[in-house]
Amino acid sequence: MEQRVSLITLGTQDMDAQATFYEALGWQRVDTPDGVIAFDLLGQTLGLYPIAALADDIGLTVDDLGRGAMTLGHNVPSKAEVDGLLARAKAAGARILKPAADVFWGGYHGYFADPEGHIWEIAWNPFSPLGTDGAFQWNGAA
Repeated sequence: MEQRVSLITLGTQDMDAQATFYEALGWQRVDTPDGVIAFDLLGQTLGLYPIAALADDIGLTVDDLGRGAMTLGHNVPSKAEVDGLLARAKAAGARILKPAADVFWGGYHGYFADPEGHIWEIAWNPFSPLGTDGAFQWNGAA
């Protein structure tokens, strides 16, 4: 696994209020499908996602996620690499929360929890190809 974070997803109760907060800090939204709000960072993207939908996607309850729930996203260039990295994480002691599967928006992803419970999403996103240096941006690196 390369030493980088691609996407930081914050499970939020009030998407509009959260977006307004980050916009007040001077951040600018990028185009996204309905139900997701994203802000490109330097080499990463911060995503806001409804906490109930995030819990459902992972297969947990909102109470299991707790307050301030988030996932750390690591994007890879292919579906096969999602599977390989989840297997490597499991071998290293991770708990697989959701095996890799196709996603409604056209990508492929799975989730694991590290030994202390921090949740990682490993994803392939055909709409956001990685740059030659592995850089991620929501609509694809230049």
